[in-house]
Amino acid sequence: MNLTIIDYNAGNTQSVIFALNRLGIDPILTDDFEAIQKADKVIFPGVGEASTTMAFLRKKGLDKLIPSLQQPVLGVCLGMQLMCAHSEENDTTCMGIFDEKVKLFQPASGEKVPHMGWNNITNLKSGIFDQSLENERVYFVHSYYVEQSSHTAAVADYCQPFSAALQKDNFYATQFHPEKSGKVGAKVIENFINI
Repeated sequence: MNLTIIDYNAGNTQSVIFALNRLGIDPILTDDFEAIQKADKVIFPGVGEASTTMAFLRKKGLDKLIPSLQQPVLGVCLGMQLMCAHSEENDTTCMGIFDEKVKLFQPASGEKVPHMGWNNITNLKSGIFDQSLENERVYFVHSYYVEQSSHTAAVADYCQPFSAALQKDNFYATQFHPEKSGKVGAKVIENFINI
């Protein structure tokens, strides 16, 4: 299995590598176009700020490469948000793989932002999930969210229900961090590998 993690201005690549190593996968961390295009699977991780990260992707040309990929691609956290059309974080135009907009949480009942910690996922509809994961808990760290839409593949509830995962064609994405979500996250990664 040739699995590539896109190397860009993001902070959680090492934890993704460790999670894959635990599953017996030795991934390649690279920003090389040819290596990414030839990979069997691609993971697009992310921890950081939207506008700075999109500027980095544009500088490297990765903003054009990622939407053109034909193999299964998994975006994680900020990676998922940057796959959307627009983020309210510094009014950022993103890659537009998904039509959705990314919005800042507006607490109504004293919730703290960022949404940080364990939360349940429900309404699972994607190949990266199986029904045994319905209502299981996964780990989130985010201040911005994606509303529910036709691409929603899992739902979580914080301030309001939101997309905990998205899927469109060969593009999969999770707002939560599967690499930090214990056995449930490992199963999500394994399901992605097996697509």
